[in-house]
Amino acid sequence: MTVRLLQDYLIRQAQARPRAVAIVDGDQRLTYAELDRQSNSLAWTLREAGCQKGDRIALLLPKSAVAIVSMFAALKAGCIYVPMDVDSPRDRLDLILGSSGSRFLLAVGSSASLAEQLLAGTATTTRLGWLESPSHPEFLGGVTPGFRWQAAESEAPPESTGSSEDVAHLLFTSGSTGRPKGVMITHANVIPFIDWATSHFNYTPEDYISGHPPLHFDLSTLDVYGTSAAGAQLHLVSPKLNLLPHKIADFIRDRELTQWFSVPSLLSYMAKFDVVRQNDFPKLKRLLWCGERFPTPALIYWMKRLPHVEFTNLYGPTETTIASSFYKVPECPVAEDAPIPIGVPCAGETLLVLDEQMQPPPVGDMGSLYIGGVGLSPGYWNDPEKTRAVFVDEPFGPASHRLYKTGDLASLGHDGLVYLHGRSDSQIKSRGYRIELGEIEVALQTTNGIREAAVVAIESTGFEGAVICCAVVPERGVAFEPQVLRQRLSQRLPHYMLPSRWLRFERLPLNGNGKVDKPVIRSQFSESLHSEVS
Repeated sequence: MTVRLLQDYLIRQAQARPRAVAIVDGDQRLTYAELDRQSNSLAWTLREAGCQKGDRIALLLPKSAVAIVSMFAALKAGCIYVPMDVDSPRDRLDLILGSSGSRFLLAVGSSASLAEQLLAGTATTTRLGWLESPSHPEFLGGVTPGFRWQAAESEAPPESTGSSEDVAHLLFTSGSTGRPKGVMITHANVIPFIDWATSHFNYTPEDYISGHPPLHFDLSTLDVYGTSAAGAQLHLVSPKLNLLPHKIADFIRDRELTQWFSVPSLLSYMAKFDVVRQNDFPKLKRLLWCGERFPTPALIYWMKRLPHVEFTNLYGPTETTIASSFYKVPECPVAEDAPIPIGVPCAGETLLVLDEQMQPPPVGDMGSLYIGGVGLSPGYWNDPEKTRAVFVDEPFGPASHRLYKTGDLASLGHDGLVYLHGRSDSQIKSRGYRIELGEIEVALQTTNGIREAAVVAIESTGFEGAVICCAVVPERGVAFEPQVLRQRLSQRLPHYMLPSRWLRFERLPLNGNGKVDKPVIRSQFSESLHSEVS
């Protein structure tokens, strides 16, 4: 069976291995046959409720088996699913719902109250799709559901008229203006990466794969469709475990996972609390990370304890679909400040480092990173202006070839590998010096007494131009003494790069994708500076 649409992965497994377990969600297990037939049933319900090809279906659902059923159901109905973060502020969800123009908002018992807030008393044309459960058979709010669906099964899905160029889902990312941007991801964007990843990493039906990222975060796309492509088991990780590093370790151990995939923040957090034993997780074959830089000291911690595991750095923004490059770390780094490259392009992808004249700089010199290839999104939903701003024509290729300007600074090394050097928008000018905040963070990672740290800059009207601020989580039992930390940091950095403002945190705040939430940190520093002025 040729895979042309994402749901074909599931249909193929349901035919070949119907009794094999597809999803493990707490105590609940769904086989491939059950996942296929339940998504067929919900797809028919969507069609009967009036959904047509290209309609958006918003998923106000916690990460769960029923959420994945809903993803496949929307695709089988010919629709575009829009995963939403149930922990996001209502105002942000309002913007996403309004921007997507979703025909239905799917909700369950735990999201019922939020669904009513979003739909009651507004001019929205979005209707409620109520997914019943034994504990919540009825929607008791003031909104009348457009349909009710209780887990049922259907042998066949609705007839498909879809094309691989159709949009499969919209993933909303933060916008510089405060309005989330909906990134359009097509079936044709995802399938080449899934086919490459399952082949490159040798996925098998015997794999037990983690489902750690939230479903509104693009890393989960590999978890869901990579698992289905291989006929493996997807073990959903409860978000409640994120604050309990020892529980995450227990989960990997008890579920006998063969693959772990997450953002590095969690891995660093686990390393700081020393929850990984020597030769731990004997079934684990590979550990993948993506989304941000993995501090080398934390990577060394993991590699020393798990010599049997393959470690791979993946890189790629949402606009280029999951990941565009990879680097398998060949051996445990010796130096804590050793740079870890993002490596080489995945199959069908291109990475270009270009200067301001859109020309390749000399090898080793820094430039802006552009990405092209099969994963490149068509652009932002209903926002041609923002699309034109960052999706540009390739300077060396046919006019039809496009590139995405990532906003990242990178260089091509003499070893042929691409290295990241931070964000172009994280460069500041302070006291006349041009400073890359990422360089300060790298130095902080190897400073004694610091468990976690993040650096932000606050614009100032003073002579310095921008105030460098450092958020710190001290090591357990270590006093928070900014002057001592500053003195230690001065052994690694010139004086003009030393933070002048410090705040102590019990743990760095994380956003919904598990990354360090720099806007929250910046806000706290701004409040602190404002109170001083007042």
